[in-house]
Amino acid sequence: MTSIQAKRLSPGSIDADLAERAKRRIADYLASHPDAEQILVAGELAGEDALVLPREVVDMVAFILIQAAQGRGVNVMPLKAELTTQQAADILNVSRPYLIGLLEDGKIPYRLVGRHRRIKYEELLDYQRRDEAERRTAADELSVLGQELGI
Repeated sequence: MTSIQAKRLSPGSIDADLAERAKRRIADYLASHPDAEQILVAGELAGEDALVLPREVVDMVAFILIQAAQGRGVNVMPLKAELTTQQAADILNVSRPYLIGLLEDGKIPYRLVGRHRRIKYEELLDYQRRDEAERRTAADELSVLGQELGI
């Protein structure tokens, strides 16, 4: 598998006012054309061909602009990307040794490339969803127990 890199937009790298104006224009256009599956982006000069974009792409660009307007950074990662253990640990906001423990416990599938572990991004997202669901369930159970005990 070839190396697939994420595209990163660092916090503050785009002018927030420009991002806000662009986001507003996109949102207005999408609201006034709710059934449009393809969005035509007109060129600035007469005679230029319009750029045709799928609506889902325009929605994603709008999301990126919203984040940029709020001074946040954004990563765009293909679901089929394979991550190093350090990249995966950074995404989960855990230490690399902790992540390796999760891998060795079978909580996140991985494959070996030589001696190096590689984790599919979509498998990492699946683990994140499962972990979040388990945390919510535990918090709900604690809440019920607290109510039963009158705490």
